[in-house]
Amino acid sequence: MSIDNDLIAPSETEDAVFEDAPTVVSIRNVSKRFVIRKDNSLKERIVTLGRAGRRHSENFWALKDVNLDIPAGTTIGLLGPNGSGKSTLLKVIGGILEPSTGSVARRGRLAALIELGAGFHPDLTGRENVFLNAAILGLTQEEAEEKFDDILRFSGIGEFIDTQVKFYSSGMYVRLAFAVAIHTDPDVLLVDEVLAVGDEQFQKKCLDKIREFQQQGRTIILVSHSLGQVQELCDHAVVLHHGEVKFQGSARHAVKNFREILEGRRVAEAEAAGEEATPGKVERVEIAAPGRAPGEELQPGDDLVIRMTVSHTSPLEEWNSGFKIENQHGHLVYGTDSRKIGFTHQPLHGRTIVEYRLRDIQFGGGPYFIHCFLAKKTGEHIAILREAARFVMADDDRHAGMTRVSTVAREIPA
Repeated sequence: MSIDNDLIAPSETEDAVFEDAPTVVSIRNVSKRFVIRKDNSLKERIVTLGRAGRRHSENFWALKDVNLDIPAGTTIGLLGPNGSGKSTLLKVIGGILEPSTGSVARRGRLAALIELGAGFHPDLTGRENVFLNAAILGLTQEEAEEKFDDILRFSGIGEFIDTQVKFYSSGMYVRLAFAVAIHTDPDVLLVDEVLAVGDEQFQKKCLDKIREFQQQGRTIILVSHSLGQVQELCDHAVVLHHGEVKFQGSARHAVKNFREILEGRRVAEAEAAGEEATPGKVERVEIAAPGRAPGEELQPGDDLVIRMTVSHTSPLEEWNSGFKIENQHGHLVYGTDSRKIGFTHQPLHGRTIVEYRLRDIQFGGGPYFIHCFLAKKTGEHIAILREAARFVMADDDRHAGMTRVSTVAREIPA
């Protein structure tokens, strides 16, 4: 029961659910240019006015010929390294920035959770800013008054609603701005990293609201550096790199593509710094469940054997190996390594096979993905093979979640 990386392909029916949905955002040949000035002072700018000034500025293309159609009712993630154009694209979709070339067509009311509180005035109270910001976002006075109590309740600002917002903490400021934006009854919600704001309780409240919007069939376009969050919330994702679309597809495959970009960049930076190419490699991973046929669903109580082939071009006296198991949403379910379990490897000369045996597994139902790695004595990774193998646990109507626990119940007379 084994799997190679190239066998993990997107499902042919991934887009079937949304193929008949109308398009709410259509992006055609969109590019965005910024001019970067090299002269830093007013005097330098005056001196370089005219034709000579062109030598003191350069064009930076944050987006290059982007084409996307976003169907109604979908949740789309935007992924990419820092500077890849994610936030710029979100602002172009929201009409905050105009594209240098191309066009964006939108349907319905948009709410942008991008620069929260951008419409707030510091000298006005929270109450006054609610009505000001609601008007900016397209609500009438009557609609804002109708939603005010819900906005106040969601924000948790309480009695501070009649205090000038310049005296708010950053958390209070953002909570109120978020509450206003999500109560504008948007058809399309644009979210840029704001799910990381506030305390843990408020973050959960925000995520619950996002899920409520999904159940109502609203469209959400999300930028997040939390890959697990993207896989959990998004139907599809787009990977941007240097302003260009490098991948479109399922959220899980987009995350895999994004990680490959990051690894390629790390290798390129190491080579540019004069470092040698990584001498180690996880060549192959095979898995098996004794008593189960290859590809058969695993049952609670089964053993899982993970067998990885690792190699190193030069002798490696001390080293470690290990693995991580994630569910389909990218959440870590289990992981360990040789150092943690007290297993000492023999010196590595060339190639060897390492076998781990997980006894009596009790994972919840659904698919799981295994990442395997070769590491230094200190635990620093030498090489990693992501999604090296996949297995499926059988569903069980008696349990929900990522693990199963033997549970009994009784009733005690009051």
